[in-house]
Amino acid sequence: MTTATDDLAALAHLTTATRIGDLPEAVVSKARYHLLDTLGAALAGAGSAETTALLRMLTATEPTAGPGAEASVWGTGLALSPRGAALVNGVSAHALELDDAGGCDHSGAVVVPAALAAVTAASAPVSGADLLTAVVVGYDVARRVLEACGGYWPHNEEGWHSTGTCGPFGAAAAAAAVLRLDPDRTAHALALAGSFSGGIWAFVHDGAMSKRLHAGRAAEAGVTAALLAAHGVTGPAQVFADVWGGFLRTFAPTSAEPAALTAGLGREWRISRCSLKPYASCRSTHSAVDAVGAVLGVHSLSADDVAGIHVRLNPAVHSMCGGTDVATLAAAQLSLPYAVAARVALGGAGLDAYGEENRRSPRVRSVLERIVLEVDPAMDADTEPVVTVTTRTGATYEQQVADPLGSATNPLDGPAVRAKFDGLAARALPPEQAEAVADAVQRIEGLADARTLVTLLGRQNRR
Repeated sequence: MTTATDDLAALAHLTTATRIGDLPEAVVSKARYHLLDTLGAALAGAGSAETTALLRMLTATEPTAGPGAEASVWGTGLALSPRGAALVNGVSAHALELDDAGGCDHSGAVVVPAALAAVTAASAPVSGADLLTAVVVGYDVARRVLEACGGYWPHNEEGWHSTGTCGPFGAAAAAAAVLRLDPDRTAHALALAGSFSGGIWAFVHDGAMSKRLHAGRAAEAGVTAALLAAHGVTGPAQVFADVWGGFLRTFAPTSAEPAALTAGLGREWRISRCSLKPYASCRSTHSAVDAVGAVLGVHSLSADDVAGIHVRLNPAVHSMCGGTDVATLAAAQLSLPYAVAARVALGGAGLDAYGEENRRSPRVRSVLERIVLEVDPAMDADTEPVVTVTTRTGATYEQQVADPLGSATNPLDGPAVRAKFDGLAARALPPEQAEAVADAVQRIEGLADARTLVTLLGRQNRR
């Protein structure tokens, strides 16, 4: 390539040079959790409406057996090309809003499908240690690109869905690392990823399925970019530069912070900033769920005791999650009022709470009608909502949770991550197969060939 800019060259070097021994144990441990969590979310999402429709389309045009179709579609027994599998598995991982957040934003649903698809495209066995390292690098690159756009809120408030715009870079880094591309070709892969970026927030107005597609398309884009680079296709050396057509000038013309691409590179691992979801809803709803749960718990209140719930929240969260349309799963999962109502009426906001029967429940609807949102222009986009519960006796209780469960500062512990995985994986795999997947992830650094994990995810033993 014409000499890559310093930031692109630095990201390419990080991708090609990082080894498992370079990573702090805390980062390795967290990466295992995120890998397992993403696989659980994807296995549960394998039966989603989005994945089902996508597979109908793809199996009509993609090979499902023979050379080139060795990448498993997790939990289905099907196989596609690496690119096709990355697309479908990425959609599945994001389909039920259970995948992690705080990366590009949804890095797990982008990076993990790309990395495992690349394992099947590699010319030689890829060790589990190298796979996990590729996942860490992918998270790092994806998040750095988002931070270079000015961060989550500035980029998304412009209408871009960062999972789709920044995710391809992380997926390309992970795939390039798995494929063992040299620094020059890795730089080309990252540069090509910029041409595959896209994804707009228009889905927020009607709960359209397109949101779920953004993760899959980003995963597919990264695999495609890495494979193209491996075969000699070039990308722009100035992909991040402040030139006409450069990624940051195009996608973040007023908020770009280019220095974020390399700040603390190789020392500060961005996966450490990511969160795991205990609830099946947009991450921006979780603090309110925890807040109302804390009030109910401390004061021993039931849904019948609650006369009203007032939520004071910032304009950004209100714009994204202030709706009360629960006709579709996607719309309900973006609704902060519904998440709060589900916690009060049903005792939780897990996946079952978002089933159609519960969305139509008169009990949930009754609580939903007692919730009032107040937009506070003085609250910045990172300030969590303030929840006030008023009881039928006239008592009021206010609660704000700055560090919701699952966040980087209030993480899920190992048993909780495993319990979440077990519950989700059971929707697609028999117990012994799900346990084998979890065990493989637990001992991932010792796997000589990561195809072992690919095989476990794809084989369907259920009678």
